[in-house]
Amino acid sequence: MHGTDDQIVPYDGSAPLSAKLLKNGTLKSYEGLPHGMLSTHPDILNPDMLAFFKA
Repeated sequence: MHGTDDQIVPYDGSAPLSAKLLKNGTLKSYEGLPHGMLSTHPDILNPDMLAFFKA
């Protein structure tokens, strides 16, 4: 999970590379969301996290 407007850990320099480090890694991108997206947009992220945990 990574917001494309992350000003702390820029998306292009980290998100795709992080997903590649994990054997079964998957990147889920959130257009326009910031670094603190878990706090600022729980209505968007919580359902996706719940679906991930149930899978």
